[in-house]
Amino acid sequence: MVISSTATESNTLLNSTFASRYARTALPRFRMPNASIPKDAAFQIINDELMLDGNPRLNLASFVTTWMEPECDKLMMDSIAKNYVDMDEYPVTTELQNRCVNMIAHLFNAPFGDSETAVGVGTVGSSEAIMLAGLAFKRKWQNKRKAQGKPFDKPNIVTGANVQVCWEKFARYFEVDLKEVKLREGYYVMDPDKAVDMVDENTICVAAILGSTLTGEFEDVKRLNDLLTEKNKETGWDTPIHVDAASGGFIAPFLYPELEWDFRLPLVKSINVSGHKYGLVYAGVGWNVWRSKEDLPDELIFHINYLGADQPTFTLNFSKGSSQIIAQYYQFIRLGFEGYKNIMENCMDNTKMVKEGLEATGRFEILSKDAGVPLVAFALKDNSQHTVFEISETLRRYGWIVPAYTMPANAEHVAVLRVVIREDFSRTLVERLLTDIKKVLTEIDSLPSRTSSKTAHVTAVQNCTALEKVRPWQEDPYSRLEKKRVTSCHLNKSLYCHECFKSIHSSQEGGLDEFERESNSPQFTPQQFEIHPKVNSPRRSSEPRA
Repeated sequence: MVISSTATESNTLLNSTFASRYARTALPRFRMPNASIPKDAAFQIINDELMLDGNPRLNLASFVTTWMEPECDKLMMDSIAKNYVDMDEYPVTTELQNRCVNMIAHLFNAPFGDSETAVGVGTVGSSEAIMLAGLAFKRKWQNKRKAQGKPFDKPNIVTGANVQVCWEKFARYFEVDLKEVKLREGYYVMDPDKAVDMVDENTICVAAILGSTLTGEFEDVKRLNDLLTEKNKETGWDTPIHVDAASGGFIAPFLYPELEWDFRLPLVKSINVSGHKYGLVYAGVGWNVWRSKEDLPDELIFHINYLGADQPTFTLNFSKGSSQIIAQYYQFIRLGFEGYKNIMENCMDNTKMVKEGLEATGRFEILSKDAGVPLVAFALKDNSQHTVFEISETLRRYGWIVPAYTMPANAEHVAVLRVVIREDFSRTLVERLLTDIKKVLTEIDSLPSRTSSKTAHVTAVQNCTALEKVRPWQEDPYSRLEKKRVTSCHLNKSLYCHECFKSIHSSQEGGLDEFERESNSPQFTPQQFEIHPKVNSPRRSSEPRA
């Protein structure tokens, strides 16, 4: 969860226009109100505020499912009051989880026999699943080291620098050294050769990603397994593999059935997958499956009976809703293998359409691969004038949420945009997105480049500094601007001081003469020359903000 800070101004009031039909008294924003208000007013106040949230269907940053069928919505609402951990009270819900675990284990080709029997758990998402998998690896490694009489205080885990932040959280929270394989330009996933080179006797596992968050690419788990098998033979170690299939676990079995990444590889001991991504369930469900019971140390499992029966649990939380588990089971039996395959194929078709549309502009380089998670990661071919961050910001005005970010270590200079294609992203929306991207490109092309604006600003700051040294501020003919405005300009760059604005304005339409006339007019005030900090171009404060 996001960390919230307490407010220093706790007396701030909350007002709502339409809720005044039901309640005329303003509510405290950060304190619980003393009196109750009508349910209609409470609904209206919250509904009005939520209107400022982004549209989930247009949120192309997220992998999380944003649409389910009405029948499933009804099942979820009917079970929203059921606490999932009350297994004795809600035995059918527990049975549905067991069925889901079995279906996923078969999907991932887990061995079923006398020697190996897969086990699994439902979680609130892949982050919890990864924490649990990591704890199992750590404890099993510690037990083996203790039995051998060797030190067990410095465990490490090997990952690529492209891993999701939950791996860093696991390492920090549970005191495991995180050894990251750095990326390089043109290769944005973990190199299995380099990963195996980093493995030592203290490595509890190597984590491979099936569907990188950055580019959607599948890492080569098969090669990692082969290389690690050879190293284990040479050293006598038995370093295992965990596959983080949060995004790709419900894609690869349907689109790439011949790809070996799962329990067909002997060193793969556990796999996590997000039900709320391409498992097609609303946010709040993930899964982790272990190859066999031996891969989940028994001392990590708690047995409780105060809810009416013996309940073996392995979780980082306790109470949680049953709705997502029920929804996952609904999707499995509703869609079946063919249904999931059809949806994933449609997602890939739409992904191809987005790629082709972006390439047709001649402005973008596609960084994502054809095989992988249905997403498009792309960068500007020429970022000397404008950046992907400007494109991302401007697309917001059209309602689209398209993230822009830089790559991790050793590839930080590469900045990209990413569009995630989900089931609810139709061909019509693809066409609309491409049209709006073209409009944005035309719009930013008409703006001064950030490079030229920054250069002009730096030059003006130097001029201001020299000016202050040779004469007092009061002698500046443009003394209508307060001196504190210059400080604000130099430090925060949220306002241009007078000299900075002159320097930039003189290079634009109208020139310096127009600026001189405006600044000497009676209506001139410093606030007129506020600039939009995101666009970095001067504008009048009376003009609408972007």
